[in-house]
Amino acid sequence: MSHKEDNEGKKSSHRTQLYASVPRSCMPIVYHPDYNITFMGLEKLHPFDAGKWGKVIRFLKEEGLISDGNIVEAHEATEEDLLVVHTKRYLNRLKWSLVVASITEIPPLLFLPNFLVQRKVLRPLRTQTGGTIMVGYLRGLLCFPGGGFHHCSSDRGGGFCAYADITLAIKFLFERVQGISRATIIDLDAHQGNGHERDFLDDKRVFIMDVYNRYIYPGDGFAKRAIKRKVELDWGTEDSEYLQKVELHSEGALNEVRPDIIVYNAGTDILDGDPLGGLSISPQGIVKRDEIVFRAAKRRGIPILMVTSGGYQKKTARIIADSILNLHRQGLIGAEVLEGEGSSSLVTSMMCTSVSVGSKLTAV
Repeated sequence: MSHKEDNEGKKSSHRTQLYASVPRSCMPIVYHPDYNITFMGLEKLHPFDAGKWGKVIRFLKEEGLISDGNIVEAHEATEEDLLVVHTKRYLNRLKWSLVVASITEIPPLLFLPNFLVQRKVLRPLRTQTGGTIMVGYLRGLLCFPGGGFHHCSSDRGGGFCAYADITLAIKFLFERVQGISRATIIDLDAHQGNGHERDFLDDKRVFIMDVYNRYIYPGDGFAKRAIKRKVELDWGTEDSEYLQKVELHSEGALNEVRPDIIVYNAGTDILDGDPLGGLSISPQGIVKRDEIVFRAAKRRGIPILMVTSGGYQKKTARIIADSILNLHRQGLIGAEVLEGEGSSSLVTSMMCTSVSVGSKLTAV
């Protein structure tokens, strides 16, 4: 992408490898093995399955949807990329193991030298963040089984969210891509998405819908002021009520403001039995939920970028894979078109799906 301002008035931007062109032969599934966090068993001290992205990819390969040859390889977000949103002060704080231990909720990390924490914990999260930004560039009907670090804002992390990938993806699109000046975030993780809410609190270009358990982390009253369509759920909410509310409010949000892109945070911590989510949605309910959102986007011809956020049971990887397979069977995602730089219209890439397997490890 050129450093120079384009004729649409986009801002001059730094050079990045995250907006490189992608061969048309590729399925728009963005993944890298570095997404998965494994280090001396420390990842097991947090309830999140830090290897679920690799499992999703394996399931999709077993079902014949993808192969090694048609996956787009994710790139790690550089410091320059991160500075599009994050403050230098915040990134410098991540050079202290104590700070990372607090954000990731893994106390033993504070005893490790920071170079190991950078390599084994933060690098995977930076690679997932790069993947989310790349998915935005592949814009279309995009499915990204990863990312969704919705508790991180420009100057603070939390809930295992060290980088604000949702904010970054939207800011990159606003700055670099013609035809994108309005975004809608549909956040259906069980937890309030206070990170992107704080980042876009005063930004009228971003409409936020958030459906979450009102009684759990983070309970950020200040950030709630950014939510344009707020749906607070009670403990143990089940499929019938949940799906009715998702459909009603998704349709309402998209009728109220027509965005140029939807960022869909599809956390699976709504699953019955999740130790952090406190809701009671079945696996079939999660699959149906994703279908509702994708159908709403497709009917309106709006590109959608999906990230998978929280989910704290081992079976969530299978559910994510099943949902992606269902979206493909329903004709809601596919690999017909991959448009890169210079695309004249977002609608031309409406049948492009981008599955990037990486996700937030937190009480998302």
